[in-house]
Amino acid sequence: MLEHAYDLAEDQEYEEALLLYDEVLNSDPKNIPALLDKAATLQRMGKNSQSFQVYNSVLKEDSKNLDALIGKGTLLHAKSKFSDAIDCYDSALKIKPRFAMALACKGMSLGEIGKLDYALVCFKKALAIDKDYDLANMGKQKALELLESQKSKK
Repeated sequence: MLEHAYDLAEDQEYEEALLLYDEVLNSDPKNIPALLDKAATLQRMGKNSQSFQVYNSVLKEDSKNLDALIGKGTLLHAKSKFSDAIDCYDSALKIKPRFAMALACKGMSLGEIGKLDYALVCFKKALAIDKDYDLANMGKQKALELLESQKSKK
C-alpha cells in the first residue's frame, strides 16, 4: 500500500496518496516511511504547516532522521527562517558529515543571509562528494556571481 501511495504522489495524485498514507498510519501510527512520504506529499501540495507537523512527529520518534531534518529545513528555508533551517542542516551534518544535500541546502540558506563565502564553502564540499549535484552547482554559480558583483561595486 505504501508503494502504491508513493507512486500516486509521484504521479501528482496527491489527495489519493494521502488517503493511502493515512490508511497505513491508522494501523501503524509510527510508520516512519509513511510519515516521511506523507510529509513530502503535503509539502508538494503547499500544505507546509501540516508537513512541518509531520516532520516534527518523525523527529520526536527519531531525532536523527536525516529525511525529516532536511524536510524540516527546507520548510524553514521557504518561510525565510534561514538560521533555523541551518540548524536543521547542521544537525543532519553531525550525523552524516559527508551529506551533499545537507551541505547544498545549508549553502542556500547561508547565501540568503548574505554569508556568501561560507555558502561557497558548503557548495564546494557538496560538489566534492557529488560533482554532478545540480543544487550545489547552481548555488555555487550564483554565489560566485554575487561575490563578483560585490567586488566590482567596491
